Amino acid sequence: MGPEQNKTAFSLAASWFMKWVLNNKAVSVLIILLLIQVNILLLPRISFIFEPLLALFGVMGLPLIMAGVLYYLLNPLIDWMESKKIHRIGAISIVLIVIIGLIVWGIATLIPVIREQTISLLDNWREYVDRFIAQVDAFFQIDLLSRLQAQLTGGEGNLSTSITEQADEVVGTTVSGIGNVFGIVSTTVLALITTPFILFYLLKDGHHLPYHIMKFVPSRMREQTYRLLREMNMQISQYIRGQLLVAFFVGLMFWIGLSIIGLEYALTLGILAGALNLIPFLGTFIAIIPIVVIAIVLHSPFMLLKVLAVFTIEQTLEGRVVQPLVLGSSLNIHPVTIIAVLLTAGSLFGLPGVILGIPAYAVLKVVLVHLFTWYQSYTGMYADDYNPAPKPLVSEKKKKKLLKRKKKMT
Repeated sequence: MGPEQNKTAFSLAASWFMKWVLNNKAVSVLIILLLIQVNILLLPRISFIFEPLLALFGVMGLPLIMAGVLYYLLNPLIDWMESKKIHRIGAISIVLIVIIGLIVWGIATLIPVIREQTISLLDNWREYVDRFIAQVDAFFQIDLLSRLQAQLTGGEGNLSTSITEQADEVVGTTVSGIGNVFGIVSTTVLALITTPFILFYLLKDGHHLPYHIMKFVPSRMREQTYRLLREMNMQISQYIRGQLLVAFFVGLMFWIGLSIIGLEYALTLGILAGALNLIPFLGTFIAIIPIVVIAIVLHSPFMLLKVLAVFTIEQTLEGRVVQPLVLGSSLNIHPVTIIAVLLTAGSLFGLPGVILGIPAYAVLKVVLVHLFTWYQSYTGMYADDYNPAPKPLVSEKKKKKLLKRKKKMT
């Protein structure tokens, strides 16, 4: 057998082996896992490469995130104003002037009240917690409850002590988190100064960004890459707009409801409830803890009933009206998956992980779905599967607009 025949036989064997690997699901999965493990092992050895990027993100990360969030909130308004024959730069200028005016009005009217209530709440919080625990302990000293807790604990231990210790731990964690939030306010001054400039250029040129990215993508992959970026953009924009709007309405409902029943610190507690609502499922229930403590300590058990009524009305309006109108089923993520993502992201990255875990998961899901679709078409292993026609991502009206932009790109 000559050298040419050996080379041909080797090429055929290599080709057969590669096809066997790609068509063998177990082998493919094992190779992918092996490559992932190799990358994980190598990353610590080349971590110095990412140090300049980490330093840059430490300086520009917060302004970029704030500008990105505001971009997703304001861009639909700017597009609408542009469709009404208002020049884009003029529309951006009008919107920014209105926002600056609202900020100045808030600084002049709301900020002093919020500052006064926040300082008073933080200064007296420890005393409120102690009084709350004392009242809970006194409640469990009632004769009937004393006999009940003796039966529940078998005569060993004290149920009231256990409950008050747990309450002390929860409210202590809550107030420390509040203190940390207000402690980082000073670090956002630079971000507040630079965010408007970044936001202006994002609103002005942000819609051209995908087409600039396409110039670096091979021509055969441009259509698929553009579709991937569009889906990622839709997931992020829907989540950010939806969550912030829901958080705003939740804070507004709590503020109005707590003000009507005459609860102390109504404005600050309403803002806190709106901010914590950015944490899905758990945020509102965490926010209710300081509200219940203040209702019991500074008012009466009857005030607690009023607070529970406000909470019930708020949850009903949020679940039946606000969320269906604002969020709908945009993310299409199962509630169990959301809880798992929240717990995992919170354990790994703390509060930022809890807030950013869901949109990060949504983006990762889009990427993995596209990779799996490519794997299906490349290997042909799933040719017999039933694949229903995908739902259109955009309306027919928007399709024409996207086709025009696609022609500009090519």
